[in-house]
Amino acid sequence: LRMLQVKLIVTGDDFGYCPRRNQGIVDCFLAGAISNVSLLVNGSAAADAAKLARRYNIPIGLHANLSEGSPVCEVLKTNSSLLNQDGFFHGKMGFRTALSKGLLNMSEVKQELKAQVELFHELTGHLPPHMDGHQHVHVLPEVRHVFAEVLEEYGIKYTRVPIEPGLHNCDWIPPSLMDFYLGVEEDSFNTVDVFTKHGIRWPDIYIGLSTMGRNMSVSSVRSAIDSAVLQLAAKAARGSTATIELMVHPGYPSVPPSGGCGEGPDDFSQSWERLHELQTLIKPELQSYYKSRNIQLCSFKDL
Repeated sequence: LRMLQVKLIVTGDDFGYCPRRNQGIVDCFLAGAISNVSLLVNGSAAADAAKLARRYNIPIGLHANLSEGSPVCEVLKTNSSLLNQDGFFHGKMGFRTALSKGLLNMSEVKQELKAQVELFHELTGHLPPHMDGHQHVHVLPEVRHVFAEVLEEYGIKYTRVPIEPGLHNCDWIPPSLMDFYLGVEEDSFNTVDVFTKHGIRWPDIYIGLSTMGRNMSVSSVRSAIDSAVLQLAAKAARGSTATIELMVHPGYPSVPPSGGCGEGPDDFSQSWERLHELQTLIKPELQSYYKSRNIQLCSFKDL
């Protein structure tokens, strides 16, 4: 296994969600525990997050959001297929329901995605080197095509395809959540050709569903990476490099009313699970594990 050089991108998602999330992500980055962040430009603390990224030189990409809170495109804030009766996005499952019923206008999806790229550029001073989807909306039917077009138009090379090896063996994941994950996986398989056709790339392996929140531990992260490396080593030529993205959600729990993307923070954000991820990621045992496995932390722009 030592023959394989592994580059690991540890991405802190939901940067910009609230000041306490931002602080937790920065603390994690400064501890060498994450190497990359994904910004929610409609997050209540997005401008602050962009400043922090600049101050600490944190590699930052775009966490495109079509499911939580409010759109950033002015035209779509009042009257659009992306909004529910309350004037907010449809939600994680609501978005999927509206999509399956054919209620979402894809030109509005495209308009909003472009507005988010533009706002990202305005906040950070550069285009995102990578762009993925909050709650994995970017791999959904129809959306995947529009998403790929936007990435190609802006020359954004990298994304995330959430197909996690060994997911099916994770018996600690409750059935309802597993159903959601398996839906994400199926959508991801169906997205591969679309992204490939548009010249978009992503790391060799994705990890993050099996290690989220309460399920994160030094051993769950280690075993997820180990099984990924085994899978990669089986296919890899001697002396080659493989890339893995580990999606994480560290932070200090949100305290309402502060936070969120327009409607206040959600339950996951207010829970102890965020802090649990932060505390797990900064453990020295995890750092020494990376060293022992010849794993180098990096960001998308290092690929």
